[in-house]
Amino acid sequence: MIKQRLPIILIIILAIFAINFTYPNYYDKGVDFLNDKFSLELSHFWEKPFKLGLDLQGGTHLVYEADLSDIDQKDHDSSMQGLRDVIERRVNLFGAQEPVVQVQETDNSCRLIVELAGVKDSATAIREIGKTPFLEFKEEKSEQEIKEIYDKQKEINEMGKELSEQGKTEQEIMIELEKIENWQFATQDIYRETILTGKYLEKAEIGFDQTTYQPLILLQFDGEGAKLFKDLTSKNIGKTLAIYIDGIVISAPVVQQAIAGGKAQITGEFTLVEAKELARNLNAGALPVPIALISQQTVGPSLGAISLQKSLTAGIFGFLVIILFMIFFYRVPGILASFALFIYVALVLCLFKLIPITLTLAGIGGFFLSIGMAVDANILIFSRMREELKQGKSFSSSLQEGFHRAWPAIRDGNLTTLVVALILFGFGSSFVKGFALTLGLGVLMSMFSAIFITKNFLKIFEATKLAKIKWLWK
Repeated sequence: MIKQRLPIILIIILAIFAINFTYPNYYDKGVDFLNDKFSLELSHFWEKPFKLGLDLQGGTHLVYEADLSDIDQKDHDSSMQGLRDVIERRVNLFGAQEPVVQVQETDNSCRLIVELAGVKDSATAIREIGKTPFLEFKEEKSEQEIKEIYDKQKEINEMGKELSEQGKTEQEIMIELEKIENWQFATQDIYRETILTGKYLEKAEIGFDQTTYQPLILLQFDGEGAKLFKDLTSKNIGKTLAIYIDGIVISAPVVQQAIAGGKAQITGEFTLVEAKELARNLNAGALPVPIALISQQTVGPSLGAISLQKSLTAGIFGFLVIILFMIFFYRVPGILASFALFIYVALVLCLFKLIPITLTLAGIGGFFLSIGMAVDANILIFSRMREELKQGKSFSSSLQEGFHRAWPAIRDGNLTTLVVALILFGFGSSFVKGFALTLGLGVLMSMFSAIFITKNFLKIFEATKLAKIKWLWK
């Protein structure tokens, strides 16, 4: 008898905790009443809010495209992960609560999706992310290449001057200049890219030139960056090493000797304010690869609130229709399944808070779909039970056989749904991931609800007078 009651006691305890954790208002009101009436000091129930996504509480959705043209194919994944980490640190600096920053790769491009729930000012978000500097070091090209560039620039300038003196328009001058052999050489930089970029930067801080007292930026690279910097300075002694930020040369000091220890400095015509801002931005995360904003979307909180309200209203009506259907067609089992469904909803919402899971409209849709899966499992069980009862078997035997025969169909149906949810979660965008996550978790809980909760509710009626009233179960 105790063994039979223990699962029911466990289910009741779980249900009470889940209901109060999901919606503690009634419990807290009761505690307030008792505290006022009997001068007690009872505490309110542990309260933890739901974590709402961008589409429910409003915010900013940004899509950036990364330029990986200068990165080896084998380094694409690591570069994008480094970019994701840097941007995530960056957006945390201006108060975005639990931002979502994820990489989305296609055959032709690599994109970074940035979702800032609660951030309504998209212009500020874009400015804060966009001003993060792209730091890179470049070395001089060979003497022959530099000579060709300078010679071609001289030839272009002289030709352009002659054409201008002849009264040619700018468009006509450009057409004539493009006829010069290898005219593109004149547009080339005398520096070539190296693999040393802001990806290897450990920290940046303000310093001052001991002679001029001008502010400068002191850089410290990590272990790998220090080795790269030493190798770079070793092979460029007597040459200039250009420091670029966002494609602009900040300084190009002459390398006097190989520099060990991974320390460098950026000099230039900085004011103290500019130097501080540059150091702060570099510390926030120098981007390992350049990015370009290709899409932005702002979601208003009122739109999210309306969408949430409509979704919840639709879900409640659907839930009530399901309960009425179950009671009308399955009578007592339908009533028990409805109780199990209430507990199932409370348990799933409880898990959403505990994990926590970011709830989006798509995620709520996945949760509602999982409720349908939970009902489907109960229908399979009850249909099997009816078949057994119609064959004249006892209630206990029909109950066991009903669950035993329905289990393969429940297992296969739920497993296939879980596989689809895993695929969607692995390859989908953020909203699709939310749908897949809530659906998958809901399906797992629906199996627990049908096999454990509903089954133990039905076992209560074994060896009772109600079990002998066939029309209640058929």
